[in-house]
Amino acid sequence: MERLRSDDPARIGDFVTLARVDADGSRGVPDRRYLARSADGGRTVLVCLPPPGGDPVRWAAEAQQAARLTQPGFWPVGQLGGTPAFPWYAAPYRPALPLPAVLAAHGGPLPEALVRTLGGTLAEALASAHVVGVVHGGVCPAGVLVTACGPLLGCFGATRAQASAGASTAQGAVLDSGCLAPEVAAGGPVDRAGDVYALGAVLAYAVTGHTVPEQQEIPAGLRDLITACRSRDPHSRPEPAGVLAELLPGAAYGSLAGATEPVSLPGRVVAALSRQSAQLLAAALPTQER
Repeated sequence: MERLRSDDPARIGDFVTLARVDADGSRGVPDRRYLARSADGGRTVLVCLPPPGGDPVRWAAEAQQAARLTQPGFWPVGQLGGTPAFPWYAAPYRPALPLPAVLAAHGGPLPEALVRTLGGTLAEALASAHVVGVVHGGVCPAGVLVTACGPLLGCFGATRAQASAGASTAQGAVLDSGCLAPEVAAGGPVDRAGDVYALGAVLAYAVTGHTVPEQQEIPAGLRDLITACRSRDPHSRPEPAGVLAELLPGAAYGSLAGATEPVSLPGRVVAALSRQSAQLLAAALPTQER
């Protein structure tokens, strides 16, 4: 969490902004995300805005679509607001770290066992969305928010929302280019196979620190799966349910995404989440009013 800058909004709708969720200059962040509090002090929320240079109309359309996605495993969109030129959405806030911050707190790539758990949870969430015909379209390291109970997917539709008129998806996107499937980078539509490609990039990032690592950097136990997810041929990529089965053999579908029990996280990550909790409490104090 970072201090507000002079060019950050002091208020967004009825919410008073308290802090930036992402560090200034963070790469691959497809939203501007703020910790904010309702004017009466009763609610603390995460408020998201379109990124600089993004298409606010497309971004608002994606936010409206995301509000329909209520399955476990996704950061919920609780309230939509704003104007066509300045749209925003708010979600209940809980202490969380974007995946890049998790790696920074850990001091490098995550252990394979933890990557399997986190990846399996993300795969299950995507599977539940695909079953009802919804494509996420924004899977990326910065869009994975890790809580004490596991990861949640945010940044819904970021790939689609960032494509500007007259530009290809790759040119208009602020997402890490390593998360864009070749057919999407070439201007094709974002579909379920594109979500799986991006999931493979997130797995690669979690276990190596890069979305496009060299083969030898990937642990042998995950190498074949990540390679399959990142196949240039969309038809050769596995379904999310298949990714879950490979990562966590025997895991019951429906038992991971939306878990309410704490997962086993490295001590440094737990400490970082604890600091987030302390910052959240401090921000909620009246003396912190901005």
